[in-house]
Amino acid sequence: MTTTATLTDRYVDAAMRTVPEAQRADLAAELRASIDDQVEARLEQGEPRDTAERAVLTELGDPDKLAAGYTDRPLWLVGPRYFLDWWRLLKLLLYIVPACAAFGVSLAMVLDGATFGEIIGALVPLLLSVVVHLAFWTTLVFVILERTGHQPMTGQPWTPDQLPEPRQKGVGLGDMITSLAFLGIMAGVVLWDLFIGFVPTEPGLSFLDPGLWPWWILALFAVMALEAVLAVVVYAIGRWTVGLAVANGILNLVIAVPALWLLFEGRLINPAYFPTIIPGDGAEVGEIISIIVGFVIAGVAIWDTVDAALKAARARRGSSRVLS
Repeated sequence: MTTTATLTDRYVDAAMRTVPEAQRADLAAELRASIDDQVEARLEQGEPRDTAERAVLTELGDPDKLAAGYTDRPLWLVGPRYFLDWWRLLKLLLYIVPACAAFGVSLAMVLDGATFGEIIGALVPLLLSVVVHLAFWTTLVFVILERTGHQPMTGQPWTPDQLPEPRQKGVGLGDMITSLAFLGIMAGVVLWDLFIGFVPTEPGLSFLDPGLWPWWILALFAVMALEAVLAVVVYAIGRWTVGLAVANGILNLVIAVPALWLLFEGRLINPAYFPTIIPGDGAEVGEIISIIVGFVIAGVAIWDTVDAALKAARARRGSSRVLS
């Protein structure tokens, strides 16, 4: 069963997001007690609870500004009036733009036949340039806005209606973007391995069995696409549910079981890989690596499934406590 968090729950959750972990529990309890006391005082004066709660939170103001006061963290740089809007926009751009630029340039260079070293050599200055330009131009825009007297981006005074729903740890925007970026990178690694290889002295020598292309690889990409959809859904809902945890477990099985079967059938790792790079002892090394790869595949699948199940259980217990 799911419940909607109260305005106070949402306010405390939003205020504590930027507070150091060691201080979070004490400050959250202090803030909640202060809100409750002010609400009770208004109730004694005859105000309805909903009206009293909303009035108290409105007087407290933006939870990010309140948190900054708790931790003595100055909101300066482009000026307190615009600092939070500037910082939120810059963080969002830094999450998205460098990763997209790196992926696009890498893909173009791979298709152009560039070597691994050439791509790394191009990416490092590219990413530094992208980050510097994002920080400079974003800051410049806000400096101009401040000097010309424009209203902040929100356009309206802060109200409790702007409070986000509490999010379970591990399901924020950064976590979703990290998951999507990881899936994109892994897809690129698989394609690179099959068509270019990672051994400079043996161009075209792939770690994965070339016989996996196209159907096994396309099936893998289809499941990875479903993993990406799952990451977006978890972020949109704001927590892990039992249904999402079950779906995650099924996707892990769909990847792990065929991978382990192919591995022990000798069809996952290229049989020529280790004998080529390690003449004489390659076959023996290949057997050892196959065993290690098998344990890694099984371990990652089990860990990810259990982790999602525990998060779903914690979210369900949290909902139960709100109900009681």
